[in-house]
Amino acid sequence: MISEARDIHGGEASHPASPDGASASPPPVVPSAAPVIHASPPVPSYIPPFGVRTIIGCVGMLLAVHVAGFNEHVTENGLADILGAMHIGHDDGTWLITIYEAFNIAAMAFTPWFYMTFSIYRFSIFMTALMALLAIPAPFMPDVTSLCVLRAFQGMAAGCLPPVLMTVMLKYLPPEIRVFGIGGYAMSATFGPNLGLPLEAFWFEHVGWHWLYWEIIPLAALAVAMIAYGLPRDPLHMERFEKFNWFGLMVGLPAICSLVIVLYQGDRLDWFRSATITHLAFWGGAAFVVFLINEAFHPSPYFKIQYWRSRNIQASLISLVGILAICGLLSELPATYLEEIRGYRPIQTAPVALVVALPQLIMLPLIAAICNSRRVDCRYVLAGGMACLAAAAWFGTWLTSDWVRDNFYVIQILQVFGQPMTVIPTLMLATLALGPADGPFISGMVNMLKGLANAVAFAIFAAVTRRREQYHSVMLLDHHGANGTTLQGLGDPIQQQLAGTSPDAGHVAHNALEVFHTYVHEQSVVLGLADIYFGLIWVCLGYAVLNVLLPRRVYPPRAPAATAPAH
Repeated sequence: MISEARDIHGGEASHPASPDGASASPPPVVPSAAPVIHASPPVPSYIPPFGVRTIIGCVGMLLAVHVAGFNEHVTENGLADILGAMHIGHDDGTWLITIYEAFNIAAMAFTPWFYMTFSIYRFSIFMTALMALLAIPAPFMPDVTSLCVLRAFQGMAAGCLPPVLMTVMLKYLPPEIRVFGIGGYAMSATFGPNLGLPLEAFWFEHVGWHWLYWEIIPLAALAVAMIAYGLPRDPLHMERFEKFNWFGLMVGLPAICSLVIVLYQGDRLDWFRSATITHLAFWGGAAFVVFLINEAFHPSPYFKIQYWRSRNIQASLISLVGILAICGLLSELPATYLEEIRGYRPIQTAPVALVVALPQLIMLPLIAAICNSRRVDCRYVLAGGMACLAAAAWFGTWLTSDWVRDNFYVIQILQVFGQPMTVIPTLMLATLALGPADGPFISGMVNMLKGLANAVAFAIFAAVTRRREQYHSVMLLDHHGANGTTLQGLGDPIQQQLAGTSPDAGHVAHNALEVFHTYVHEQSVVLGLADIYFGLIWVCLGYAVLNVLLPRRVYPPRAPAATAPAH
């Protein structure tokens, strides 16, 4: 699959003229066995030579994406504290996360068309500022409905930023360091999510719950200043509205939102036993199919379905969803155990997350440097990363109710290596197999699937945890009922320990029963979490084999060699 080379705004790229004024000859035919090399379009005049100013702009864009991630993960981890402070019930509060994520993921699919029209420079500044400004009134919303509406717009603004970052890294960085740009983008999938819990703990415990919303404002202001100074001021292309894909937007936006709501609310509403989930899944799925058909034939699509004909795109996008879901589950499992079994507050769980988050500042550039060597096949780096994640999951199968925070450090250290070793090569397989002009069309697809991976991880974790916990609870109670009388002569150890707490034998028996059910609940949760760890081992190994066999090798980009003028 070789697409036509077009510039970043959708215009056709002409062949550059040779130095003597003659038209350059067409590029030679590349044998099928050789790696596909796409011709780069001419550099637009508004892009200055690469230098410190461009680096500042790219770092500002990276900071804006991290701010969007903090806005998502800090409020998600601090949801219980926010609900308590704002007097909102748990069921209503789950919709705050659901609505935010629905519009966040949906916005990612449509962003590339809009930043190609309004320019990367203006679009990124506007969306970053809008996201920060909407955080100001958030703690003062009078009811949950108004807060959900505000969070919907804030989620939409935040969702517009990651696709811009991907295009900025591919468009403005020289080929020799483009893989490092991919590593910077990978920070939004490894560094940012793991830093959400420590930040929530800091702001709530030491500053105040209002700052769970407001913490993004200073960093967003800094990001806007860096973007305004550093990014090239690309021109507007308002003529693109003549071919605006109205039907795709009207069908795709509610379709994606409906499917995300199904994933986030499905387990709480008991899936298809709920009329709400049933209707959203059916009509949302049908609308999404119509949306995909429209994208395949529309002259101005939001992303190109034809990319799925490429083996590399198939393998990398499927792997991206799976890998990010695995990373999300491996991050959620320790936090859930420490909260439910040990009763830890976020500030006590924060060191477990920091063990993964902080080393990413070293590991991501290191893995990017390794993958940037043409001697290294990124597919095998990916397989090694999956092996690290599989080993982390294997250690997790030893989980017992006696574990404390320190027992998870080995699992987290393995993720320090596994997460960047999987995410960076996957993004390389997805982006480097295409030409520079394909960036806007692949960035929306990659980022939408990246967001869906979080929703899939949430749905899998909620559904599997509940079902495995119920299964183990039934089995434990069944064994107790069947074998309880066997050891009756030895007495009830729980009741014996509680005998001195009250002279009322009935009260002691009631307390003993409550303690017994607490033990059963703890063991059920532990066994359910261990089951998830066990399943992740085989999923990781399956993805390792898939990515060695299915995709073709891609090479890190290099600047084209200078050719001597013809005489």
